[in-house]
Amino acid sequence: MKRAIALCFVMALFSCHKSIKKEDHHIIEVLKTDHPPTLDGKITENSWNKATWHPLDQNWIGNSYTFEDFNGRYKLCWDKEALYLLVEVTDDMLYDGHKDPFKFWWDDDCVEVFLDEDNSGGLHQYSHNAFAYHIALDGNVVDLAPDREPRLFNDHATSVRVTEGNKSIWEIALKLYPDTFLDNASNVPVKLSEDKKIGFALAYCDNDGSKERENFIGSVFVPGEDKNQGWINADIFGTLILKE
Repeated sequence: MKRAIALCFVMALFSCHKSIKKEDHHIIEVLKTDHPPTLDGKITENSWNKATWHPLDQNWIGNSYTFEDFNGRYKLCWDKEALYLLVEVTDDMLYDGHKDPFKFWWDDDCVEVFLDEDNSGGLHQYSHNAFAYHIALDGNVVDLAPDREPRLFNDHATSVRVTEGNKSIWEIALKLYPDTFLDNASNVPVKLSEDKKIGFALAYCDNDGSKERENFIGSVFVPGEDKNQGWINADIFGTLILKE
């Protein structure tokens, strides 16, 4: 009986074990805003004027590309309700070849936001230890669930995209959820506060009309030959630090 109790105790310890991010890298301090930006594809608010541009320039997948084919940058701000993201992309062709949001969503043009609410790092391919939100041109938000099936997370990320010529402005409001998030249940987003650390990376899937995306361009440097690690391992995410 005592051995059984001891075994249960050990198993409980393992089940409660959380991964710990190996190190913080690509650290960005994000300023709080008193007036959240209006999601309208315009960048006239003071919250954006005060924020710093960051490059989206790490080629994770594909051959080299020209500046005319793709270039991107982004800004961030926050309040207690959400993390706000402004993405400016120049792309010579927007491609949406799969109208079904659950079919090859990664091969259409989309913004992909990687979020790890507690900056713990670790594997998340089939868990909610972290999220990899694929935000499609039509606004649908897709990620894999623990049952290894894609799901819509449209209530996690609200976005507006305005495209003029080759330039698209995406404004996105992101609610953050802990790793205790359960699908098909009532979940409460986390309230954000000063000095909170969040695991974060950004990427863009660029397809100019091919069967598969030609490039996958990210915001953080990923060492090694296989740079397509964000959808599997949150250790590659950078770290945001929220500041007043």
